[in-house]
Amino acid sequence: MRDKPHDEAMAELLREDPAYAVDLLNSILEDGEQGELLIALRQMTKAFGGVQNVAEKANLNPTQLYRTLSEQGNPELSSLKAILKAMGLRLAVERVRAA
Repeated sequence: MRDKPHDEAMAELLREDPAYAVDLLNSILEDGEQGELLIALRQMTKAFGGVQNVAEKANLNPTQLYRTLSEQGNPELSSLKAILKAMGLRLAVERVRAA
């Protein structure tokens, strides 16, 4: 029996459990780093049909999406919003509770 590569296994999990995808992204946005966010978005892109499909739904060029989500990527807010919208998600702001 062959093990699945990590990204493939994560894409399958994210595809099967969209609520987990939301929790994962919120956790990364709360206290993670940009690199972690880009990794999660790459895995989610796989889960949502691949770069070609997500790029088409986000009205982005596939090459632009590859670059945006690469290790050196630095997505603009408009690109990030479009990518998330293509996955049925959106950015939101919530108030931080006082300690």
